[in-house]
Amino acid sequence: MYKYDSIDQTLVDQRVAQFRDQVARRLDGSLAEEEFRPLRLQNGLYHQRHAYMLRVAIPYGLFSAKQLRTLALISEKYDRGYGHFTTRQNIQYNWVTLEDTPDILAELAKVEMHAIQTSGNCIRNITSDAFAGVAADEYVDTRPICELLRQWSTLHPEFAHLPRKFKFAVNGAKEDRTVLLCHDVGIELKKNPNVNNGELTADIYAGGGMGRTPILGSLIKQGLPWNVLPSYLTALLRVYNRFGRRDNLYKARIKILVKALGPEEFARQVEGEWAHIQNSDDNFTQAEWDRVAKHFTKPAYKTLPTLSNEEIIHTAAQTEQAAFARWLERNVKPHQVPGYASVILSLKPHGTVAPGDATTAQMIAIADLSDQYSFGELRATHEQNLVLADVEKAKLYELWQEAKKQKVALPNVGLLTDIIACPGGDFCSLANAKSLPIAKAIQERFDDLDYLFDLGDISLNISGCINSCGHHHVGNIGVLGVDKDGEEWYQITLGGEQGNDASIGKVIGPSFYADEIPDVITNVINTYVAQRNEDESFIEAYRRLGVTPFKEAAYKDKGKDKNEAAKKKGQAEKAIEGGAA
Repeated sequence: MYKYDSIDQTLVDQRVAQFRDQVARRLDGSLAEEEFRPLRLQNGLYHQRHAYMLRVAIPYGLFSAKQLRTLALISEKYDRGYGHFTTRQNIQYNWVTLEDTPDILAELAKVEMHAIQTSGNCIRNITSDAFAGVAADEYVDTRPICELLRQWSTLHPEFAHLPRKFKFAVNGAKEDRTVLLCHDVGIELKKNPNVNNGELTADIYAGGGMGRTPILGSLIKQGLPWNVLPSYLTALLRVYNRFGRRDNLYKARIKILVKALGPEEFARQVEGEWAHIQNSDDNFTQAEWDRVAKHFTKPAYKTLPTLSNEEIIHTAAQTEQAAFARWLERNVKPHQVPGYASVILSLKPHGTVAPGDATTAQMIAIADLSDQYSFGELRATHEQNLVLADVEKAKLYELWQEAKKQKVALPNVGLLTDIIACPGGDFCSLANAKSLPIAKAIQERFDDLDYLFDLGDISLNISGCINSCGHHHVGNIGVLGVDKDGEEWYQITLGGEQGNDASIGKVIGPSFYADEIPDVITNVINTYVAQRNEDESFIEAYRRLGVTPFKEAAYKDKGKDKNEAAKKKGQAEKAIEGGAA
């Protein structure tokens, strides 16, 4: 993985010292909150409902066992004994104090980490495939490009005050595991076999995003040579910076501009700007590629036999083979190198902690597992799980036994209870409703692994507000918290999908009370089970059947509930009147 040079380390250390002075001035009152706010945001510090929240960057989701141990130390020393891994491949601490944040950033700097540009109206942490460099379906290792883009974008003076936050995703595999089309800019890396012995090129998608106006990105450029990415992206960002809405917070994202202009006109304007700067000195050089790429060489893989799943299963004790086989099916992924596999450690235990949370003890133990089984490296996924990318197949049973001790071996990856959820109203000051109790209730309702395996792949995502940090728009089933007259209600969307067939889910109708959601999800799932064809996934069945049968099922008890609620309200009003009399 990438290692800081003296320039990187000096920059991060100076940033810590600068922020320490800013915090001191805020605490003594010489720096007002309205002046301090943009400074703390560009260092990843939010003021939440109960405390400050610090968001730490994990660039393109890649980090080391040593770094994870530092993240664990921070959770123990400065927070409440856990961290929350997010859909942006970052980690958040929800209970830090303002006074402690400079010390936390100093701890991070010691292990080549920071919180720069994890918030604010700037280019955020660049995300990518959590299996980059090892995925069996990969045609380009995205990590060198991600690192070059990270260095290009960090503290870029021209893009420090964009109309709104700006997010990149980079994919280089047959299967899109980055939600590419739901980003402000999605970069699809490819190799052109007809040019320069397979020259690396990029297809550029712009104007994607979720939130209040969910839109899939549009292809605006094909076959862009990798080295001119900085000048082309500079041109794109300049068009956005010049014409993006600054008068309306809800219409400030690039997706609104691309929609207003149309993708063709937006692309034309970018080309016009690029014509003046495409030979810029900012463009990448082969020397820069070589400098960065040397950090992403293959580890010291052994020459190992190719083991079938049947052979691997038989390494387990006979009484454990069925459970082990389930874990192999859901949590173990193919690898480029014979004899190796990638393992997903699930941070989604049923009904016990929030999706994406890891305790101090778990983080330390996972760091140890990484050292023992995966060359000391880890990956954070968009789905809020962790990955050991390079595990010998012959050691999978041994690893599974160790993972079970840490409660990170639940074989529910890709199943209904592998829920993506934001922190919601329990923490976030922007949230309209709680997310975590809804996730817990659904996980408790669907706690039967036999049933979950029978259902197969289903994604369920929960957001506590329209900002869509839980990515509910692209869940097969989405749950969105909304506020109605000071009460928490929840909208249901159906038909969302991430990946190669990305789609935005549609709201099925009026919202529900929190305690109705488990029954609503049950009714939707029962409809799928009753009407699916053999081997038909939930999203396939939904696309074939349309929304009507699922909507009817979701609302089948709604009228009865309303009548009962009205009856109870009337009885209560009569009781009040009687008491007043």
